[in-house]
Amino acid sequence: MRVVIGEDEVLLREGLANLLAHDGFDVVAAVGTAVELENEVDAFLPDLVITDIRMPPTHTDEGLLAALRIRHSHPGIAVVVLSQYVQRRYATELLNQLDGGFGYMLKQRIADVRTFTADLRRVQAGGTALDPEVVAVLMSRATKAKGPVTTLTARQLEVLGLMAEGRSNAHIAARLGTSEKAVVQHTSNIYSEFGLPVDADDHRRVLAVIRYLSEAGTPHTDEI
Repeated sequence: MRVVIGEDEVLLREGLANLLAHDGFDVVAAVGTAVELENEVDAFLPDLVITDIRMPPTHTDEGLLAALRIRHSHPGIAVVVLSQYVQRRYATELLNQLDGGFGYMLKQRIADVRTFTADLRRVQAGGTALDPEVVAVLMSRATKAKGPVTTLTARQLEVLGLMAEGRSNAHIAARLGTSEKAVVQHTSNIYSEFGLPVDADDHRRVLAVIRYLSEAGTPHTDEI
């Protein structure tokens, strides 16, 4: 898998490139600005782009905007944005503008190398990967909105959280120590409560759930 990295902190950029190279990824470029990121993507047409949200010169949302422009220009390229902390507005922009093949992860998750690289591969395959803390914020806001989320059982909330992270039924079943059949029943009940159509495609069901959670939590402030 060919990867281009955008990260202005040199040590993190080099460390991430080395980590991925040791796990079988082909890091074709690693740069420090959003402009360089877009240039290298145009030059190499990678399978995956990993970028910090905050990039020079203003250190606000240049990396996120670059990632969105990249996907609009090259729809087949998967993107994962990294952040120091959860910013719900940025998660919402990703959810509203991209249809699979994206992730929003906190930088601290890189330390769990096996999970992090597995998430990258899932995103490149067209799936989604939301950091558990991002999911927690979405669910908290949805709960405060007093919608159908408040009617879910404790186990259904556990299933919902893992679904929103992008986990498969098999993963959810193993994580919760239950059967896949039970997970399917829980997801069916969640769809029913939310008024969402059942979809056999795992990616579509995740997108439906996280978009529901995102919309249920409005209005909101930019940063959590």
